Amino acid sequence: EMNEQDIRYRDILGHGNGGTVYKAYHVRSGKILAVKVIPLDITLELQKQIMSELEILYKCDSSYIIGFYGAFFVENRISLCTEFMDGGSLDVYRKIPEHVLGRIAVAVVKGLTYLWSLKILHRDVKPSNMLVNTRGQVKLCDFGVSTQLVNSIAKTYVGTNAYMAPERISGEQYGIHSDVWSLGISFMELALGRFPYPQIQKNQGSLMPLQLLQCIVDEESPVLPAGEFSEPFVHFITQCMKKQPKERPAPEDLM
Repeated sequence: EMNEQDIRYRDILGHGNGGTVYKAYHVRSGKILAVKVIPLDITLELQKQIMSELEILYKCDSSYIIGFYGAFFVENRISLCTEFMDGGSLDVYRKIPEHVLGRIAVAVVKGLTYLWSLKILHRDVKPSNMLVNTRGQVKLCDFGVSTQLVNSIAKTYVGTNAYMAPERISGEQYGIHSDVWSLGISFMELALGRFPYPQIQKNQGSLMPLQLLQCIVDEESPVLPAGEFSEPFVHFITQCMKKQPKERPAPEDLM
């Protein structure tokens, strides 16, 4: 059972998706945690609903998914307490060599497949939600397990995510295949060391006005430069980034 009294906040690890992430010390267990604090101006009723939707996180048991220790509301802020990953998130690593990316991709696909098996869509696959630690583990964080939380954050923080699939940018239905697109564009960025659409400048995080992302809907998908990457890796990215959702691989075909 997590509560505000037992937590000593240390450093700020980062900002994103409406909240601030702190490195924190949990007095009662002696554990180091990552605590994400999101200001949300919502009713008590909605707070209750979010807490009950987060319950499934206690059941999540995969070495490719970030460990969840609990959540609580204080006034109009929710705090989500999770495992601390001392290597941080992949967005800070710039360009990652393909042989390393291959191993990371296996972990991320296993994490996504696990979530999908629980009927959970991630909804926010991007390098900053892929965490690593010095033991060489890779884990996913910040997935959309609570629809109410996702909606409340979206209402409060306006903007469109640059890793969104074309169908989402167009306002169509979201499905597993939209997660697959985000997986592809994330790994393409990590392989190139830059965002695959040169005309999109992601200076401050990944949220931006919708019209700036129209090129993702209108243009052909970017491709990796010839000769720099192995055939299987190029194939993996190309398949994930098909413009039509139905043409992208199903989760079980990604491995």
